[in-house]
Amino acid sequence: MEIISSKSPCLFVLILILLCFLTHSKAQADPPFMEIPVGVILDMGSRVGKTVNSCISIVLSEFYAVNSHYKTRIVLHSRDTHGEPLHALSTALDLLEKPKVQAILGSQSEAEAKLMAVLGDQVSVPILSFSPVPSSNRHPYFLQITQDETAQVEAISSMALSYGWKDVIVIFEDTETGRDMATFMTKFLQEKRITVTYMIPISTSASNEALQEELHKLSNMQTKLYIIHASHSLALHIFKNAKCLGMMDAGYKWIATSKTMDLMDFMDDEVMEFMQGVVGLKSYVPQSRDLKKLTMKYHVMEFNDMNAYAISAYDGVSALAMAVEKTHSVLKLNTQDLATTSSAQWGTTLLNQMLRISFDGLRGNFKFMNARVMTQGPHIYTLYACTTNGAFLEIINVIGKEEVKVGFWTTDVGFTKKIGKLNSFPHDGLDTIVWPGGVLNNPTRRMLQVTSRRLRIGVPPRDRTGTLFEVKYDAKKNLTSVSGFCSEVFLASFGRLYPNVSFEFIRFEHGTYDDLIDRVHAGEFDAAIGDISITANRSKYVDFTWPYTDLGLAALTRNANATASLWIFMEPLGSDLWLASACFFILLGFVIWVLEHGTNDEFQGSPIQQIGVTLWFAFSTIVYAQRQKLESNLSRFVVTVWLFVVLVLVSSYTAALSSLLTVERIQLASMTGFIGYQASSSSHRVLAETLHFRDTWLKAYNTLEDMADALSRGSKNGGVDSIIDEVPYIKEFLARYPSGYSMTMVADMSNGFGFVFPKGSPLTLEISTQIARLREDGTLHMLQAKWLDQKSDSKSNPAPTILYLKGFRGLFLISGSTMAAALFLYMLYNIHEILHYAYAKLTGGKLAFILRFLLPKSAIQS
Repeated sequence: MEIISSKSPCLFVLILILLCFLTHSKAQADPPFMEIPVGVILDMGSRVGKTVNSCISIVLSEFYAVNSHYKTRIVLHSRDTHGEPLHALSTALDLLEKPKVQAILGSQSEAEAKLMAVLGDQVSVPILSFSPVPSSNRHPYFLQITQDETAQVEAISSMALSYGWKDVIVIFEDTETGRDMATFMTKFLQEKRITVTYMIPISTSASNEALQEELHKLSNMQTKLYIIHASHSLALHIFKNAKCLGMMDAGYKWIATSKTMDLMDFMDDEVMEFMQGVVGLKSYVPQSRDLKKLTMKYHVMEFNDMNAYAISAYDGVSALAMAVEKTHSVLKLNTQDLATTSSAQWGTTLLNQMLRISFDGLRGNFKFMNARVMTQGPHIYTLYACTTNGAFLEIINVIGKEEVKVGFWTTDVGFTKKIGKLNSFPHDGLDTIVWPGGVLNNPTRRMLQVTSRRLRIGVPPRDRTGTLFEVKYDAKKNLTSVSGFCSEVFLASFGRLYPNVSFEFIRFEHGTYDDLIDRVHAGEFDAAIGDISITANRSKYVDFTWPYTDLGLAALTRNANATASLWIFMEPLGSDLWLASACFFILLGFVIWVLEHGTNDEFQGSPIQQIGVTLWFAFSTIVYAQRQKLESNLSRFVVTVWLFVVLVLVSSYTAALSSLLTVERIQLASMTGFIGYQASSSSHRVLAETLHFRDTWLKAYNTLEDMADALSRGSKNGGVDSIIDEVPYIKEFLARYPSGYSMTMVADMSNGFGFVFPKGSPLTLEISTQIARLREDGTLHMLQAKWLDQKSDSKSNPAPTILYLKGFRGLFLISGSTMAAALFLYMLYNIHEILHYAYAKLTGGKLAFILRFLLPKSAIQS
């Protein structure tokens, strides 16, 4: 026992040494973690490539220092593309063959992204890209780790709505993704009722001459708000040429998307000079403590170099490292030997784990979403990363030699000056913006005041006289002048906005009103005024202001007697109302007879006499001529309610019949004579196509004198029996000839007169707003009284209306309820009297009276 106990410590030490040896051998046989090769393909000569490459090295060192328990380690294999897409593809193929990378990070350009996306699908290797692919392509292994560009379209629309912009021009890079973005932006803005008046694609190889030619076209358009979505180099090319053409001066507005502005940090002073006043949307990089601590710890790059691409790379590589670890765990459970796992199986599992990743990165919550806004394919995944409180874009303004932050845009509350501070009004959410030329905030209202050019205003294509609109031309002075109601409304509207703007009125001598509209559409005139009708077809080519005249068509006739229709007295009421009225008159007579014939001698006599008296009493209520004296209070109550119904019916019938008698004259004229109209108006189309008048019945007249002469002669003597035209023309006629004529509204089939501006002109909304103000403050009514109403003593008849039962159901319901209630009360009273009388007889002990009620009549007689 002593020998064994003495040898026990030696044996224990020997066992420990043996275990340590075996453990060390096992550790040498199996490495502490599994190395996963990942390719990095970047243009190392570019500033973005250098920054992203440095950031990737930082993130892996920091990530595995925190997660030292991970069983996997990403090993980077970096390659330089030298900015050549084909070289990037060749490098990727080499990485897939030699180190057999399990994922690739890169694709700075659209061309590289397209090639790498196809390659990733073929070899089942996830591609983490900084550039999107066109929406028409579907690549399940393509993952965009930058923010979706379409998200900023909502911010642009919010800015346009808050400043009242209704028209914009989109300038975009002529690539597949550029066209996708421009199309999406156009549709989104149109849904917000913001018109994209022009879309201009610019090639990256465009020369200065070609670019200036396109920009010159834009400068001649009314719309001066440009949204540019192009790469950094192309955008600089555009801004340089725009400055040469004076398009970076006052009156112009430029908004650049993040595709340009995310690289603003890399611009020199000369470049900043070309972009003075530009407002840009930039991917938001939150200056968090973690980010600042990270950059200060390594001192690899300055804090300002941590741009949106570097942040996206940092979060993207962190997500990749997490997904690699989870992939290793999943495959280890399903496979005994990971070395035998195929590349396709590894890539598919890694992709699935990437799509499940969600964590708090440097930008905020990081996760891949299977619902990209711009694309339609179910297999295109994009990063949806937002900062706290939903902010993910910052609004900057290029002022001097720096970019000034004027606010942020959040998905939750829109514009705000500070993250976490909510603003109810968008204008309060941004600091003061300095637009090109030093114009503060919104320069739209000052656009015409900063230019000395006179506005070219087109007027109708003929000399016109009258109070509505008059055009005079002085051949000696070569000067066209205008006067009348239309011109005064135009000058009053414009004067409130731009009191110092001058006009050059140009008479369009040859052509029609539609030709004048075409000239405005072509840009020869800045606007057109006069008796120009608003039509749907014309609105396709130009913009109209809100109408400043009355709407609809009216008929002008002489105040002469016309032979009315034989049954015109029946027309004011519909057949259902006639029938209902007759039934209620008879019902009234029946109810009164029931209530009165027992006690009132005037409702007694033979059956014929009772019927005659009852009907006479009922129908005499029309003229309140009933002679019979009512004795029952229930009868008096029923008749009182009915007389109120009769009062309303008679009054309505009288008014409708008066209107119909006037319209009858117009109908007679249309059937037996000719109809006249103003030659320059659009009423001919309405008369022929909508009201179905034959062309042989219609005659056109150019002047008020011709129309008056035609009405005085009548159809039988070569004239017309009535004039049907738009209300302003009829009022103008009555102002000249106030006696002997009447105006009657015919139909609401015209849209009135409006001022004409080119498509997309900001003046359309501004002048429309001033027209509304003129109407509200009474100025428009005063001008109408001055030019159109002051001399007229003719009466205007309202449009005739036929009355139907539907409008009087309430009256008949009240009257019918009253009659029913009276009959019910009368029956209750009679039943009560019979029961009371029977009870009195029974209690009196008269057996014969009782038997009379209980036994049959034959039994009593026997």
